[in-house]
Amino acid sequence: MKTLILAAGMGKRMNSKYPKVIHEIFGKPMILWVIETAKKFGEVAVVLGHKYEMVEDKLSSDVRIYIQKKQLGTAHAVMSAIEFVSKDDNLLILYGDVPFISYETLKRLEKVHLESNSDVTILTAILENPSGYGRIVRDDKIKIIEDKDADDEVKKIKEINTGIYIIKGRYLIENINKINNNNAQGEYYLTDILKFTEKISTVITENIDEITGINDRIQLARLEKRIRKKINEKLMKEGVRIIDPDVVYIDPQVKIGKDTIIYPFTFIEGDTTIGEDCIIGPMTRIKNSKIGNNVIINRSEVEKAEVKDNVSVGPYARLREGTTLDTNVKIGNFVETKKTVMGQNSKAQHLTYLGDATIGKNVNIGAGTITCNYDGKKKHPTFIEDNVFIGSNSSLVAPVKIGKNSITAAGSTITNNVPENSLAIARERQINKENWVLKKGGNKNANNKK
Repeated sequence: MKTLILAAGMGKRMNSKYPKVIHEIFGKPMILWVIETAKKFGEVAVVLGHKYEMVEDKLSSDVRIYIQKKQLGTAHAVMSAIEFVSKDDNLLILYGDVPFISYETLKRLEKVHLESNSDVTILTAILENPSGYGRIVRDDKIKIIEDKDADDEVKKIKEINTGIYIIKGRYLIENINKINNNNAQGEYYLTDILKFTEKISTVITENIDEITGINDRIQLARLEKRIRKKINEKLMKEGVRIIDPDVVYIDPQVKIGKDTIIYPFTFIEGDTTIGEDCIIGPMTRIKNSKIGNNVIINRSEVEKAEVKDNVSVGPYARLREGTTLDTNVKIGNFVETKKTVMGQNSKAQHLTYLGDATIGKNVNIGAGTITCNYDGKKKHPTFIEDNVFIGSNSSLVAPVKIGKNSITAAGSTITNNVPENSLAIARERQINKENWVLKKGGNKNANNKK
């Protein structure tokens, strides 16, 4: 089965300089959620229009693109891509602004379509307030009447057309050009494709969120909030404790183990996995990262990092891309890491930057330590081997290697490799000039009256 995604609309109500379908929901353009689901069925094409270059830039090369130069309705959009369809295909019609249509529902739609041998199979829903939607009218045969063309009796019907169909390729090719625009909108409605057959099936979905389209920023926020609530509730049923679900924000792909506690004002985003018995938050953001078991992350930022079991992070730490913390590592307040690997039982507790560093086991990084990894043109590595003690306020000028069991004295600027079992001291000798201040007329600041 092929899928055609209609995404040519301007989205005026978004009041944006960007096309509606590239506005993000859960950190990803909404059209990409649709494409991700559609690819599970086979080839995918999209119909673009308004500022199509911006949308095209977000799409992978395996998605075929067709341009609808004038937006004259849904049937006209399909006409723009009719060469995508062959007579032997079944064509699934989806929409770029309906991001959460589920694979399971579409699979059910496909099953009914194939078993019934229908020309058209429609996904429908029952709404308490169906205003604005086309109604499913079941007389001698099934038909769809748009809200603006409906009389009072039709408007009482609560079963609505979601706009999602599977259509036989042969039937579509033979009939798409028969559709006219004699309606209140003056548009070519794809719903009129039903006029030429009685072989029509329907499938009702009870999940309203999955067929909800987004037209403005208010709807975007409301839908995202409803989906987040479902995500949090599902995780809690699976054994995760979320202290206040109203102020915890977790993306759909995230996986969290049992007995982990999530504190308020925590954001867990993207492709993130968190193990069991962790304490996350408050005020923490984790994105596209892998977190082990028994990990504590408090008031910190973690992105594209791997944190193994029994690690403590924070408060106010930042783990950047390429960070790997082995078991029992401790990262304390105001510590930043990037492209850094820390071995078992190592720690950097205070006020430290570690970039492009490989750090062994049982290493202590003193407060105020910096790996000086950038020379203004390119980055250089720092290697700190097992059982090293880095004194406070050390600057390690890369490329440099600190050998096993070595110590750097506090306040040192290390520019050369340090052999194993050595003490490295790289600072000026302290000189005290006694009575120098008195000879120069005293300390003026000490004499000032407050």
